[in-house]
Amino acid sequence: MKRYNYILITALIFTLYRCQSYKKSGSSTFTASKETDFSRSPVIPASESISRMKLEEGFGVRLIASEPLVNTPVAMSFDDKGRMWVVEMVGYMPDTLGRGEEIPNGKIVILSDQNNDGIFDSRKVFLDSLVLPRAICLVDGGILVAESPNLWYYDIENEKPVRKTLVDAKYAIDGNVEHQPNGLMRGLDNWIYNAKSSKRYRRMKGTWLIENTHFRGQWGISQDNYGRLFYNGNSSNVEGDYFSPGFGFTNINQKGVSGYNERPVPNNRVYPARPTPGVNRGYMPGTLDDSLRLLNFTAACSPLVYRGDLFGDTYNFNVFVAEPSGNLIKRNILNEDGWMVKGKQAYAGKEFLTSVDERFRPVSLYNGPDGAMYVLDMYRGIIQHKTYETPYLINEIKKRDLSAPISCGRIYKIMPKGKKAISTSIAQTPHDLVLQLGHANGFIRDMAQQSIIDRHLKEAIPFLERALLEESSPLKVIHAMWTLEGLNALTTNEVIATLSQKDWHVKAQALTVLPSVINSSSYKNFEQALLNIFNEGDERLMPYVAYCAYYLKPYNAEAAERLLMMLAEKYKNNNYVADAIISNLAHREEVFKAQLSKTLPDTNLRINKQLQKVINNIKATQKNRDPAVLAKLYPKGLGVFQSTCQTCHGPDGNGIKSLAPPLNKSEWVNGDRDKLVSIVLFGLTGPVKVNGKVYEAPEIAGDMPAIAHNEEITDEDVAQLLSFIRGSWQNNAAKVETQDVSAIRAKLKGREKAFTQTELNAIK
Repeated sequence: MKRYNYILITALIFTLYRCQSYKKSGSSTFTASKETDFSRSPVIPASESISRMKLEEGFGVRLIASEPLVNTPVAMSFDDKGRMWVVEMVGYMPDTLGRGEEIPNGKIVILSDQNNDGIFDSRKVFLDSLVLPRAICLVDGGILVAESPNLWYYDIENEKPVRKTLVDAKYAIDGNVEHQPNGLMRGLDNWIYNAKSSKRYRRMKGTWLIENTHFRGQWGISQDNYGRLFYNGNSSNVEGDYFSPGFGFTNINQKGVSGYNERPVPNNRVYPARPTPGVNRGYMPGTLDDSLRLLNFTAACSPLVYRGDLFGDTYNFNVFVAEPSGNLIKRNILNEDGWMVKGKQAYAGKEFLTSVDERFRPVSLYNGPDGAMYVLDMYRGIIQHKTYETPYLINEIKKRDLSAPISCGRIYKIMPKGKKAISTSIAQTPHDLVLQLGHANGFIRDMAQQSIIDRHLKEAIPFLERALLEESSPLKVIHAMWTLEGLNALTTNEVIATLSQKDWHVKAQALTVLPSVINSSSYKNFEQALLNIFNEGDERLMPYVAYCAYYLKPYNAEAAERLLMMLAEKYKNNNYVADAIISNLAHREEVFKAQLSKTLPDTNLRINKQLQKVINNIKATQKNRDPAVLAKLYPKGLGVFQSTCQTCHGPDGNGIKSLAPPLNKSEWVNGDRDKLVSIVLFGLTGPVKVNGKVYEAPEIAGDMPAIAHNEEITDEDVAQLLSFIRGSWQNNAAKVETQDVSAIRAKLKGREKAFTQTELNAIK
């Protein structure tokens, strides 16, 4: 411990020296005046950082950890003792070329507040020598650690890692640092979900299960009180699901399911407090306003559904979104409209929190045990990864000396002024833990549920069974049900009884838990229960009924089919019910459509249109070329596609909702070779028309990034990439040679900005 204290003090002196050096070179205490010098971005000592911030009236910010106690924090998790387990991505972009990113200097550290003054003052390294670690999850007495490409699990003994187990060797094999899975959030349904991923994980009886789910978001993921997930892409404000996350992914032919990957807040406008020229596309019209401030999200991340009990009722069902490129945090207000969730930005012309410090980089937001909101600040000058970095941005970094230092990091706590944030300790006894399932703070409810499950507290079962009957506390009922499910102790009778409660959210959760309890002995009970829900006619529950039919089918296929047909006939123009029905029909779409046409022949009905869309997709996919052949022909091209293109355009080339348009059958891919090379080298800014449809923000990200300035991707790599794409799926265009790429690069030497469709059309 003495040696550690010596190191800590030495590091502190060094950091303070660096900060004072920057301060002497021009930094001064911030004052909101015309004299503020935005041409410089010196390191602001952590003790002065809050003075650079402006926060919504009535709120305050408290610095609770900073360098050298923490360095480059990107993710964290509280444990049941109130300590923070923090992921330090120390190796991220050491300079503008990203040299040294492969060095194993990342860490997982445990921060503690030993004197209980609200400031974290103790640091313990739990794991070190990691390469760009990105996510953790405390579960079942151990910890999941995402270190690309692998997902590892460590048992924990005496606060030390033991018995390292490989959970998934393909957790993050595609994409780059900005576009790889992350999050590892424990959901209400006891599964662990991710952003930038279509996988979910769960440990049962010592065995790790991996299942497919919907592809979601880019960086950061959270849930609301009913387990619905919220996420976003880097240029979108809030995206999310209307239904429980475990449904709707059972038909591989179905591309996009209504109610998933929705945009409850389509407004992407932001309002920075300072000029923000240091964004990757700052040179492009429409990126910055006349005062050089960012106009729309370009690095949106970590949408957080506030679920605490400290902010007040006005902030219930609010989603806060971090924007590190704009040095701000946005607040959005969500509302339910049936099963749908709609929302709006909380303000016009301002933000919940802004900073005039360009190095303030909020990247992850969290609820906490005291009801406060916690903010992880990487505190870095460089936030853009080298894969897409433009010469314009490199020049901005050099102008304000943003490359160094790379040894900083801050964690803040936001809470209302005049209120005392008091952390609630997670209970120890089964009785008290069950009481906490009804706590006003959603963080406490989640932790109580997880604690009972992780400790395998069978003694809690009687208390949980009684909690199921407390209809006046719907959230407690829901958590009690899922806690019993996590203990493998939930019974058919309990689920059936819960389906009879008044609260529709409770009913929806009882339907969501059905797949966990239905079996050959209970299916008849659930068959009747589903019919009862159908006959009651609450339309909000009908998508759930349709999803549940999938799990009834193995035991009574005829009953499941009848239920689907009844739903189709009664809710024939409901998008959400239609897609829920279709999720049951993998490889049976045409048969079902033929049966349905006998009673519903009108092809304009939503159920028929949605079915036909899937059928058309199946027929199109059958025409696709063999990907293995192309992989052998263009191995480098496949590699670049998987690391750079696939994450937005999809592995099937059909585009990803909210991210990018299709490459498959695109006239830009199959058309003029020189135009395609130009797009890939220098990027494309929307809107763009593909196959007769105009794609533009916010439907997709507004820009396709360039790779011309990435020194790791050669002209041969680009040629192979384009040859791979032009021959994949149903594309049928000639290959691209290395000299073709080199010629375009030479012709456009000195170009920095992305192309527009108008410019491309002018190329002869």
